[in-house]
Amino acid sequence: MRVLGIDPGTATTGYGLICSEAGRVKAITYGTIVTPAQMEMPLRLQQIHKELESLLMEYKPDAVAVEEIFFNHNSKTVITVAQSRGVILMTAAAAGMPVAEYTPLQVKQAVVGYGKAEKKQVQLMVQKILTLQELPRPDDAADALAVAICHLHSYRLSYLAGSSAAKAGEKR
Repeated sequence: MRVLGIDPGTATTGYGLICSEAGRVKAITYGTIVTPAQMEMPLRLQQIHKELESLLMEYKPDAVAVEEIFFNHNSKTVITVAQSRGVILMTAAAAGMPVAEYTPLQVKQAVVGYGKAEKKQVQLMVQKILTLQELPRPDDAADALAVAICHLHSYRLSYLAGSSAAKAGEKR
C-alpha cells in the first residue's frame, strides 16, 4: 500500500510518500511544496494544486492522508492553512484518491505512542520506522511522513478489526 501524507501550509506544504510491503514500511520520497511570500494567494494555491497533482500522477498512491489544522492564536494563519487544506482535499478528490484526515494528536499517538510528543521525538520515530540514515528534513516533510505512517497504522487496525468481525460472523 502506498500512502501520501500531507502537512498543509501556504508557504510550505510538506509531503511524504511511504509504502508497506511484506510488513516493512519504507519512504519512497518526501519534500516540500514551497510558494513565495510575495506571490498572490490565488497563485500560491494554484501552485500547490499543480505540484500535488503532479505528485499524484507520478506516484499513484492508494490513499492520501492530510493533517487537520492545529488552531493557534493567529487567525490569519489558520485561514491561509485552511485554504491550502481545501486545495489539497479537492486535488486528491479530483484524482479519485481516498482521503483520510488526522489531528496532530492522532499522528503523534500513532508514531510516538504519546499524543503530546515533541516535534523532535516525532522526527526520531519517523527516522526509525522508515530506517532513514538521517532525520527527515525539513520539519514539514517529516510531519507529512508521520501523517502517512499514522494512516498506515489506522488502515491496518481498521482492516484487522473488519477481518475479526467478518471471522466472528462466519462462525455463527
